[in-house]
Amino acid sequence: MENVLRPLIVVGGSVVLTLAVGWLADVLLRRADTRHPDAPVWGLLRRCRLPLQVVLCVALLRGSYDQAQIAEDHSAGIGRTLTLVLIGSMAWLLVRIAAAVVEASYARYAAAHRDPARVRRVRTQVTLIQRVVTAVVCVVAIGAMLLTFPAMQAAGTSLLASAGVLGIVAGVAAQSTLGNLFAGLQIAFGDMVRLGDTVVVDGEWGTVDEITLTFLTVRTWDERRITMPVSYFTSKPFENWSRGGAQMTGTVFFQLDHSAPVQEMREKLRDILRECGAWDGRDWGLAVTDTTPNTIQVRALVTAKDADDIWTVRVTVREQLIGWLAEEHPYALPRVNTAWAELPPDGERPHTAPPIVPRTGRG
Repeated sequence: MENVLRPLIVVGGSVVLTLAVGWLADVLLRRADTRHPDAPVWGLLRRCRLPLQVVLCVALLRGSYDQAQIAEDHSAGIGRTLTLVLIGSMAWLLVRIAAAVVEASYARYAAAHRDPARVRRVRTQVTLIQRVVTAVVCVVAIGAMLLTFPAMQAAGTSLLASAGVLGIVAGVAAQSTLGNLFAGLQIAFGDMVRLGDTVVVDGEWGTVDEITLTFLTVRTWDERRITMPVSYFTSKPFENWSRGGAQMTGTVFFQLDHSAPVQEMREKLRDILRECGAWDGRDWGLAVTDTTPNTIQVRALVTAKDADDIWTVRVTVREQLIGWLAEEHPYALPRVNTAWAELPPDGERPHTAPPIVPRTGRG
């Protein structure tokens, strides 16, 4: 009877105590979140309940396993397994706590600052910091797991002795990876490109959708994803339309006949912009910027608050102005002459010199 009750008491007591502590921690965090609504860290820490319970339960089982007297022939293997699970669950708990702290810090900063550029910069930095912390915790946890095996402890001395050679070999083999890693840190803290920035890369226009320590993803206007190493942004030029503010100025060009009513076009452009919700009202204009023997080039200038709105304003102006010209002033559209020009009346013919007749005689 004792052999049955002892394992039940040890295992059952560990599980009951774990559930009780997890419930109590969740209640306390919920009350703290209610009392301090301006501090989101308490609500985010509630995500740590499950890893906390796993850590507590495994720690209790690891400490009381000898008293349970279960499978004594395999006590060494079970004890090592519990140790490995404890190390992994502790790493899981640390990652969750770090993520909660980082997200809470970003949320408070975003609520206190209204500048979108600064908010995107901090978001990029905290995201990469969170990834670095996660990577470090995982590496340390894996190392601690390996050191629980006697063979790995014996090999530790030789590994440390050859650390210099291994470092050189690893540096040469992972040169591109390390380059991308340092480039990612440079992007995060150098404020070169941020999450949500509008960029033009290799002729492709899109928005920065994801930044990691090794690669960066750009979402194009047609929902494609362009993935490239972060070292690209530290070694090659690119356009960042969100740098220094999101406001933009756009142009629309028209090739028209010389008889185009430029002044009426200017008034029509003003009416179109007044009805366009994407126009921010900062500036507009229309001018003839070039001429050729057959056409003139007319440029319409418009402004908007960001890259998406400037695209909407440009296509709206282009569509409505062309439609208005085709309906009201069709003669203003460019034409190709396919017939001979009519001669002016006889009274308006320019004076020409008489033709020269070659002389064939000597007299």
